[in-house]
Amino acid sequence: MPHALRDDVYRRPLATALARLGVGRGWRCVDVGAGQGDVTVALAELVGQDGRVYAVDSDPRARDEVAAQAAAFAQVVALTQAVEDLVLPETVDLAFCRFLLIHVRDPLVALRRMASVVRPGGFVVAQEPVTSAGRVAGRPLSMPDARHPDVGAVLPALVQRAGLALVDAWAEAPAGAGPGPVHDYLAELTGVPPEDDPVLLPPLVTVLARRSPDPDGPSGLA
Repeated sequence: MPHALRDDVYRRPLATALARLGVGRGWRCVDVGAGQGDVTVALAELVGQDGRVYAVDSDPRARDEVAAQAAAFAQVVALTQAVEDLVLPETVDLAFCRFLLIHVRDPLVALRRMASVVRPGGFVVAQEPVTSAGRVAGRPLSMPDARHPDVGAVLPALVQRAGLALVDAWAEAPAGAGPGPVHDYLAELTGVPPEDDPVLLPPLVTVLARRSPDPDGPSGLA
């Protein structure tokens, strides 16, 4: 899925999440399932050379391409790992995943691994779709190759089951009709151009969650 297409249609939920957390210079972050690099590059631009971003992906080629893009903005460490095996040399302020949990064997295990690399008081952000809520000419979309195509619908409950405090959650869905970014994105995703049909892309559910600062302390953003 081309970086430019995803970034064009789903960039607002990403920007909103990073702004809500106040991600800034000096933060240490990990992008789990870095893929085409939109999240890694966005994080690198915000944390700057005083920060650090771990680009983690099970595909070494994708990982290296992402790291090369992001290295212009921040210190980037590229790691080849599956989320179930996630281990970092240090704890981070933020663990982020996007379009990842739809493909893993067990989303809850993945979220718990992400939480394990976050410092006390740090954050986990997950952005996942509700595929069947997307529409083309009024007809539901499907993603038969995904293990959990509607995982976004249960994401708030999953982060709580992972032992994290739910800070915020919302959903956004790009829409369009005729030529444009939404049309191009869907054509790339499905291999079938939607022509001039109205399109509602799958809503992307964003969940912001926090690891407790201490076993008895409060959770959530101040």
